[in-house]
Amino acid sequence: MKRIIQVLFAAFVLTMVPTTYASAQYGHIETPAERKTRLEKERKKKEAEAKKKSKKQQLFLQGSFSEGLAKIMDNNEKWGFVDETGKLVIPCKWNFVWDFSEGLACVMNEKGKQGYINKTGKLVIPCKWKTAGNFHEGLAPVEDANEKWGYIDKTGKVVIPCQWKWAGSFSGDLAQIKDNDGNWLKIDKTGKIIE
Repeated sequence: MKRIIQVLFAAFVLTMVPTTYASAQYGHIETPAERKTRLEKERKKKEAEAKKKSKKQQLFLQGSFSEGLAKIMDNNEKWGFVDETGKLVIPCKWNFVWDFSEGLACVMNEKGKQGYINKTGKLVIPCKWKTAGNFHEGLAPVEDANEKWGYIDKTGKVVIPCQWKWAGSFSGDLAQIKDNDGNWLKIDKTGKIIE
């Protein structure tokens, strides 16, 4: 009889072994449900760590240096600037950026509107223009919501009203514009058409 009890006890213990696991981590015998939960938590933690590592910012140079800074794009397709040592000086937060010209760079926000930042990355002219060009001779061409072009100064003030189909940068105190009839003309810095 004693032998039968020993065999039954051994069989009982053997049937319990596959359903319980010793866990030094928890200091007790864990059930299959506990083990499954623990393994799932460990898996999720490893996945989160791997995702965090893959999200580490990588920078990709996107052109040459202009006024000591170069455009870069990160792995999230956001744009910023590095200096000549490769140090990130303007964080990658813009949907696009243009080269610096006369101390300002045109930037595009997440809504597709354009404005200007200075070399510290501060937004100095709000992103409200449909399209904007680089500053030359103190003025930059901009396109408003009505698809008309004019010019702003470095404070963001409109100095030549938005009135043409297109406007180019100033060079030698003159700029080329396309009027509403499709004619290509030259203007001076007051907006006067030069014959």
